[in-house]
Amino acid sequence: MATTVITNTTVMQTQSPFTVSEGVDIVIVDDVITKVGKDAALNLKADKVIDGKNKTVIPGNVCSHHHYYSGLSRGMLISAGPQEDFIQVLKEWWWRLDRGLDEEACYYSSLICSIDAIASGTTTCIDHHASPSYIAGSLDTIANGMEEVGVRGSTCYEVTDRNGGMAEVEAGVQENLRFAMAAKNKPLVRGMIGGHAPFTIPDEGLRMMGEAMRESKAGMHLHVAEDKYDVVFSHHKYNMDIIDRLEKFDLLTDNTLLVHGLHLNEREIVKLNEHNCFFAHNGRSNMNNNVGYCKNIQKVKNLVIGTDGCGGNMFEELKLAFFKHKDGGGSWWPSDYVAALNRGNQLVEAYFDGSFGKVEAGYKADLTICDYHAPTPLVAGNAASHFVWGMSSNCVESVMVNGKLVMENRQFPHLDVPRIYAEAAKVAKRVWEKVDKIAP
Repeated sequence: MATTVITNTTVMQTQSPFTVSEGVDIVIVDDVITKVGKDAALNLKADKVIDGKNKTVIPGNVCSHHHYYSGLSRGMLISAGPQEDFIQVLKEWWWRLDRGLDEEACYYSSLICSIDAIASGTTTCIDHHASPSYIAGSLDTIANGMEEVGVRGSTCYEVTDRNGGMAEVEAGVQENLRFAMAAKNKPLVRGMIGGHAPFTIPDEGLRMMGEAMRESKAGMHLHVAEDKYDVVFSHHKYNMDIIDRLEKFDLLTDNTLLVHGLHLNEREIVKLNEHNCFFAHNGRSNMNNNVGYCKNIQKVKNLVIGTDGCGGNMFEELKLAFFKHKDGGGSWWPSDYVAALNRGNQLVEAYFDGSFGKVEAGYKADLTICDYHAPTPLVAGNAASHFVWGMSSNCVESVMVNGKLVMENRQFPHLDVPRIYAEAAKVAKRVWEKVDKIAP
């Protein structure tokens, strides 16, 4: 057994009631917190002691929807045609990028996304992957990058027929099922049954995904109603609302994650709530793609927060989501948004053994240590406001995942980060040149 102690620190919970405890010790044995309190580590012999004075420890943030395949897209230089609606954005940009990805590109995308997440205080990333030219084995490659960096996560493959019809659908389902079964014994990574969006998955594909979910006991991870096109397509081709179509194939489970949902109607929100599905809001991506605003966000029961591939910085994401909400006349306060961010830990609990999301005895040691210096009192009543208005990724000093310090004093002791970034830049340049030759 390995014992780690964080001494004389401030603990700020990001789960209601957002308690703040000063001058406490945190004792971690292997991957679990065993004690939190004043003098909890007194006379205790520890393998590792971290001085927590003037630090604030919070539960690690969760990115509940990411696209690791976008890791090498930053500043991508390619020729692209008009992007005046969402489908054009997909065809001219993202669907060309994912077709250009090979094993090496997926690996470096995973490394970069994992490093960036940890550096910003995110301990878990729920990934949604696509690489149509490299399907079989692609989820192992993504998982390898996660494990090498030390981030907790899940991944899945976007089942779709957009490139290769039913053969592509079958390959995607097979990769999802294979990985979801194999990952059950992995310490840090799990599998879900992924799908792109209902408008690129025929009924037979949904049926196959349902079978894979039942065999693996994993939930579905699917974009829904990100744009009105998805809704119109469902009505035109199937004469059904999207949620009704998913329910028809028994895809709405309590470990299923539906993403975006901007254009779902109120009846559909009620139905997904009845099935206890998780629902990921991605405010920044929605703004970038000009697809609208999710006006029913306050009616969602199991709301979580994702980035849709816009990095893994949840401090930044939460600020933008909150400000967009207020700009649209929403009535939620910082506490509502911080609670939604922390609720990602309930999704984590659906796939990993143990309890997540609190700095408390019995919980998994996924922790973020911040050197946040509050210029005003930091107490339970305003902790969430400090999170939104004051804290940022700039204050993240050290990060622990599963009881292991994966970043300490802003350094990754087990990684040659400059080398990884230099290699990633070479791979990105090669991928861009390839993507530039791929027709929409």
